[in-house]
Amino acid sequence: MRGGIMEKSILVESIRYAAVCQGCGAEAEWCGVQALVGEELRWDVESTCPACGFALAVCGGDLPEELRGRLLSEHGRARLRVAPPTRNAAIMRVLRAELGIGLDGVRAVLEQVLTGQYSGTLPEMELLARKLRASGIEAAASRTVD
Repeated sequence: MRGGIMEKSILVESIRYAAVCQGCGAEAEWCGVQALVGEELRWDVESTCPACGFALAVCGGDLPEELRGRLLSEHGRARLRVAPPTRNAAIMRVLRAELGIGLDGVRAVLEQVLTGQYSGTLPEMELLARKLRASGIEAAASRTVD
């Protein structure tokens, strides 16, 4: 929420990749999309096999790590930034809740966030930025040039 209003914009990054058709076993082109819809991060895939016509769409799954790597490779990394002065305890609460990490892990992530080094896909970083803004912390996600 920003100023009491939930952010509803949709942010997407997509990739195309080859995978085996579940209908006939031939190679088919798949399209995967990581989308941030409101406050939800989702992974949607679809494919239609040119050999047998089998079509499949799976919505709302988890992004496989190898395909996350492809997204990062093709689109580049995004960084999460917070504006000073920061309220470290509030940032840590959001990070722990969203990332599901313990106190030791969140300290390391907090240091990366404070130095502008915490990165991931643009939808992932924008989700964290939205959660931080909802907690009253000025935060932004932006594409990096590595």
